[in-house]
Amino acid sequence: MSRDRTVERLDHAATTVRTAIGAVCRQLQAAADAVAVLPEAGRRQAADQLVARGLASEIRIGAGVTAGQRDCATPVAGGAATAIVARAHQADVTVSAAQRLDVEFVNRLAASSGAAVTLLAGDGPGAGAALSSEPEPVSRRVAAALPGDGAGRGQQSVRGVPAEPGQPLPLAVSVANSDPTSLYAFLIFGVVIVAVVAVLVARRLARSTTRPLEELAWAVGKVADGELGTRVPVGRGDEIGRLAGTFNRMTRELQAYVQALTASRDQLRGHLAILGDTLSSTHDLHRILQVILQTALSATGARAGIVLLLDPVDGRLVARCAEGLTGRWDVPEADLPTLRLTPGAGILGAVAASGEPRRGVRGPGAGVLEEPACRSYVAVPICAPATVGDPLVPGDALAGGQPATLGVLALYDRLGGDEFDDPDLLTLRTFAGQAGVAVHNVRVHEEAQRLSLTDPLTGLWNYRYLRESLRREVERASRFGRMLTVLVLDLDHFKDVNDTYGHAAGDTVLGEFARRIRIGLREVDVAFRQGGEEFVVLLPETDAYGGVIVAERLGAAVREIPVPIDPRRQDSSTGQPVDRVAISVSIGIAVYPEHGTTAQQVLDAADDALYAAKNAGRDTYRLAETVPLPAAGVPDATVSTGVPEGQFDHVTGTDVAAPGASGGPQPPRQGRGR
Repeated sequence: MSRDRTVERLDHAATTVRTAIGAVCRQLQAAADAVAVLPEAGRRQAADQLVARGLASEIRIGAGVTAGQRDCATPVAGGAATAIVARAHQADVTVSAAQRLDVEFVNRLAASSGAAVTLLAGDGPGAGAALSSEPEPVSRRVAAALPGDGAGRGQQSVRGVPAEPGQPLPLAVSVANSDPTSLYAFLIFGVVIVAVVAVLVARRLARSTTRPLEELAWAVGKVADGELGTRVPVGRGDEIGRLAGTFNRMTRELQAYVQALTASRDQLRGHLAILGDTLSSTHDLHRILQVILQTALSATGARAGIVLLLDPVDGRLVARCAEGLTGRWDVPEADLPTLRLTPGAGILGAVAASGEPRRGVRGPGAGVLEEPACRSYVAVPICAPATVGDPLVPGDALAGGQPATLGVLALYDRLGGDEFDDPDLLTLRTFAGQAGVAVHNVRVHEEAQRLSLTDPLTGLWNYRYLRESLRREVERASRFGRMLTVLVLDLDHFKDVNDTYGHAAGDTVLGEFARRIRIGLREVDVAFRQGGEEFVVLLPETDAYGGVIVAERLGAAVREIPVPIDPRRQDSSTGQPVDRVAISVSIGIAVYPEHGTTAQQVLDAADDALYAAKNAGRDTYRLAETVPLPAAGVPDATVSTGVPEGQFDHVTGTDVAAPGASGGPQPPRQGRGR
């Protein structure tokens, strides 16, 4: 019976030790979880508060495994244990809460279990004693008596308590062998007291520590799921209460920040929708750049901005649109289109020259001439797409497919006084890329439109644009009561040039002829290649006399200087090399409204006058003349027989009277193709 009583005492002691260490492990785990779920800035303070309350001997944040520590969850066999530890793992950190093992800790276990407790130095037999509530000689005997199960010989009975999940320590409990009859009352009383104390301690721990921490962990889980309105009740003024208050303040600020981000995102989506509609619906470059600038200002919170593009003629930066620069620049905002900046000079010029973005802060007096005054700035280059290889717009991309700089997009002074950061720079580069694509597309569109209206050989406007321009000029002359003179020019014997010197020489002659026409005209005059060797010139607000003067000037310019051609060309009839070709031109002149009331009538009248000039011996001009209106009331035109008719005096360059071309039969019109 004494042996059975001893076994019962050992069983009770072993169970009590496991329960006590399990409670310590749960307490450590709760402390580690509470610290891990907090933001990084509040973890250290919370850890210190929990240690100060005695819930753990030490709490480490982000520390690895320390030698001698036994993990409550996964005990691993090893040497002497110096501490038990519980760990909490979050996405960004590992928190360890440890309870140091010392004689005081072992004594508390012994007091709660009613038996002597010995912490073994290892898990295997013969490990020896590390810490014990018994004197050293007794603890050595206890360790040597293992493994034991029940009453042992001599004065001590020993029971081993091996390490297991929730109880990571290798322990031994021992009781003194005695007469059980004298200890029944004491043991019963002790068991009752221990049970009551254990229940009270567990209840106290649950009410004071575990429950608030569980509530906090529950709230953290809700916030992690996106419920930012979750709050923790603050019903106490201790450290855990302050921790709950800090958590509530954090969630309020986080909720406000998310709401601000959502509003900013919605606003940016609206601007991007406007930008997309603008890019897809118009080729108005100024409008596109204005929308891009306004969207960039809204996305970054800048107070002012400007877009400058490189002039393809002189290579200088020209302001195309600006916002908020009033008072920041010496140049009035209305005069910005006249402002030109040299690449390489100042911040904007340096960005254009290097193709590299810049951002920073400029102090008082650090302004550069012809640049806005500001505190902070960010400027990025506007580049053509790197994959551009379109021959319509040479110069939009450098050799090797590298993007060429088309201009600069710059923003100034962020709202709130903050500097522009890397996300702002990335955002601005995105808008600059859209601006580069827009500029390239507009230029391609303009170049394609120009090519569709120009003659590729001579560079003059083509027949399609002639019809549109003639109609427009006739309408303008009719609306304002002005005159319009039309010249139709045709190179004499041009087919002979092709047959004698080859078509390459003919192309050279046509190009030089077009160049001389351009030189002999005013800026308001427009020249066209109608087809073959036939050309048309429109002279707005010019009467017949003015048209005659222009015809004489053009005829002399063509006749007086032979056209240089490739010296390797030979005359097909003589076989001799020829480096110059003499040419002449015949010109027909018609005036609106004298020779027609519609564009086609005026053009036909000038064409008839041209054939009259051809009949008169070529190298001359003829002026169409209005004839009496027919019964239908539609004016017609014939060729004038008065003074306006003439031919070029090859000696003096003066106009010589020529017989009228309207009398007598007219020869058939010559084909003016090559």
